[in-house]
Amino acid sequence: MKKVAWRVDSLLSRDKRWKVISKSVQRNWQLYALIFPVVVYYFVFHYMPLYGIQIVFKDFIASKGILESPWVGMEHFERFFNGYFFWRLIKNTLGIGVYELLVGFPFPIFLALLINEVRNKYFKNIIQTVTYAPHFLSTVVIVGMIMIFLSETSGLINNVISYFGGMRIDFMSNADWFKSIYVFSGVWQQMGWSSIIYLAALAGIDPQLHEAAKVDGASRLKRIWHVNIPGILPTMIILLILNAGTVLSVGFEKVFLMQNPLNMESSDVIATYVYRIGILDAQYSFSTAIGLFNSVINFIILIIVNRISSRVSETSLW
Repeated sequence: MKKVAWRVDSLLSRDKRWKVISKSVQRNWQLYALIFPVVVYYFVFHYMPLYGIQIVFKDFIASKGILESPWVGMEHFERFFNGYFFWRLIKNTLGIGVYELLVGFPFPIFLALLINEVRNKYFKNIIQTVTYAPHFLSTVVIVGMIMIFLSETSGLINNVISYFGGMRIDFMSNADWFKSIYVFSGVWQQMGWSSIIYLAALAGIDPQLHEAAKVDGASRLKRIWHVNIPGILPTMIILLILNAGTVLSVGFEKVFLMQNPLNMESSDVIATYVYRIGILDAQYSFSTAIGLFNSVINFIILIIVNRISSRVSETSLW
């Protein structure tokens, strides 16, 4: 009898739950209609392709399909780990990712703090427009500009070096310069756009805190340090966790466009290697295994950084 009563209660609670959900959908159908295309996009392009991830454990043959291809287990992972390019790929990908995180993460914060202190409205709008604009340039245009400015024969940078009596440098063919060019050009392109979220967080800080700090005689610099930075600290931590989780996801397009045989020692990353192996050499299973390894490592880093953040501070993703 108790089991029957429990089942009846559970069925009634389910009915109530579904009625609440249906009423919520009817009341806010515009919001559900707005988010529906996003849900469909992620389902079609991010969840359905997971079916094909099983080819990392198979020797995929297109004529046989995924199910009929022979099973090889961990062979592709062992081949990658024991391969000639493994350590170079890890060193370059991790080096660029960490370099980009250390250099690129603080710049939007500094820019947002500086823009927030500008009192002239028109000058503030000009700064924001100038710093936002590079974000909307395509990667091809950005790399074209880099090549023009850094050209050994006619580039602006080399002309300045030559004017002051220095030797011209072939930046794009020098492996030692690749990482710095990649990172700082990315900082220039993205720091304005990335600062928007910090400006929004700064706008949410209670003005009374600044008034109280002024009454206590705090200078502008002290107010930035003791009011603004603590106010945006949770936002900074969340974005740091998210950025740390993509430290091995160095973008393909920009690296590929900047890459040449002379700087390959520093520019060859996991994304470009997967392109050569998967697209050019048609080794689909092997390239998929490398991509899965990259994603798993990023996921592990995300969990570790989030765990550290949750212990050190009260802010974390979960």
